[in-house]
Amino acid sequence: MALLRQEVDPHEVGLDAKALRRLDQHLAHLVDQGRLPGHLVAVSRGGRVAHLTTYGHRDIAAGLPVEADTLWRIYSMTKPVTAVAALILVEEGRLSLDDPLDRHLPAFAEPRVYVSGSGADTVTRPAAGPIRVRHLMTHTAGLTFAFYHTHPVDALYRDAGLESSVLPGTNLAETTDVYASLPLQFEPGTQWNYSVASNVLGRVVEVVSGQPLDTFFAERIFGPLGMTDAGFQVTGEQKDRLAELYGDADGGGIEPIPGLPLHGRPRFLSGSGGMVASAHDVHRFAELLRRRGELDGTRLLAPGTVDLMTSNHLPGGADLRAFGSRPAHDEPGNDGVGFGLGVSVVVDPDRTQAPTGLGTYGWSGVATTTFWVDPSRDLSVQFMTQLRPKSSLALYPDLKRLVHEAVAY
Repeated sequence: MALLRQEVDPHEVGLDAKALRRLDQHLAHLVDQGRLPGHLVAVSRGGRVAHLTTYGHRDIAAGLPVEADTLWRIYSMTKPVTAVAALILVEEGRLSLDDPLDRHLPAFAEPRVYVSGSGADTVTRPAAGPIRVRHLMTHTAGLTFAFYHTHPVDALYRDAGLESSVLPGTNLAETTDVYASLPLQFEPGTQWNYSVASNVLGRVVEVVSGQPLDTFFAERIFGPLGMTDAGFQVTGEQKDRLAELYGDADGGGIEPIPGLPLHGRPRFLSGSGGMVASAHDVHRFAELLRRRGELDGTRLLAPGTVDLMTSNHLPGGADLRAFGSRPAHDEPGNDGVGFGLGVSVVVDPDRTQAPTGLGTYGWSGVATTTFWVDPSRDLSVQFMTQLRPKSSLALYPDLKRLVHEAVAY
C-alpha cells in the first residue's frame, strides 16, 4: 500500500492557504449538513501535493473516518484508463485509431442506424461507414445508455436487458455482442453521445492484447505506475478500507445503497466503470498524463500520444453541448468543454460553468469522484467521496471555483 501525502506548503508552489481553507470549509459544510458522507480532496502543483484534506466518514454506521488510504469506487474515471490501455496498443502498432471496429469485433461488421419508430416497429438503415476505434474513444460511435430515456434506441437497450449497461450474468465479450445487435442512434462520427463505448473499447483491448482487461491493466498500467491499490476487486487486506456507497434518502439525508461489490473478481470487467482506487492511485495516473506519458523514469506513452489524447477531437472545435445534440447533454456544464480520447477538454474557458484554464482535461465518476489536470497552471486536483445523488449537487462548479481562487500565481 502506498499513501498520498502532502509534500510541500501551498505558498511554495503559488497557492493561497487561506483560499484552500475556504475550500475545506465549504466541503466540510456539505458533510455536516448530511449531504455527503465524507471526502478527500487533493491539490497538486508541479506534481507535488500541496493540499490534502480528509473529512467525515467512509462508513457512517461503523464510525470509520475517511483516511488517505481509503479506497473508492471510481466508476467512470475508469474510462481514461481504458483509453490509455488502447493507446499503448496503438503505439505498439497493434491497433489504429482508424481501424474499423469489425476488424477486431466481427459482430459490428454491419452496423445499422435508427431511422424511425420504436420497439418492434423500429426502422433502421445500413450505416454509411464503419464504427472506428476513434469513435469509441470520443463517444461519437452512435452507441448510448439505457438510462437516458430520451431516444427510442435508449428504450431498445432497456428491452435488451441493458438497464445497467450490462446484460446480467454475462461477461464483457457477451455484453458487447448485445450492443452490436442494436441500432446506432446516428452515423458514426456525426454527434457526441456519452455511452457504453468504453466497454466496447475494453473488449477491443482484450482481443488485441490477448489478455483479460484486468490483467492488461495490472501488468501494463497499474504495476509500472505503482498504482498499488487499483483494480477491479479488493482483497481481504484491502476490504476494510473500502468506503461505503451512499445515495439520497427519501426522507432527506443520505443512506447506504448497493455499489460495485468488488469482493472477488467480477465476471464482467467494465472498461466504462469497474475500477476501485485510492487517492494515491488517482494521483499517479493524473501525474502520468500531466508529465505527458512518463512517471519516475517509466514511460507508458510518447508525449505526442498524450497530447493527442488530451486535445479536443470534436469537429471544428465544437463543445459537448453543440455536438451532443441529445437532450441528456444540453446542460450548462457542457458549455466550452470538448472531448479528447477518453477525457473532457476545455476549449473555451470563457464559456465554462466554473473558472478553468484552456486545455484542462479530466473526467468524473457517478459516485461524485473527479480529477482534472490544468496544464496552463501546472495544476492537478482530485476529489473523492461515495455518493450517487438523485439530482446534481452542483458540487463540481463550486469545487473548481474554489480551487481557482487558491491559485495566487
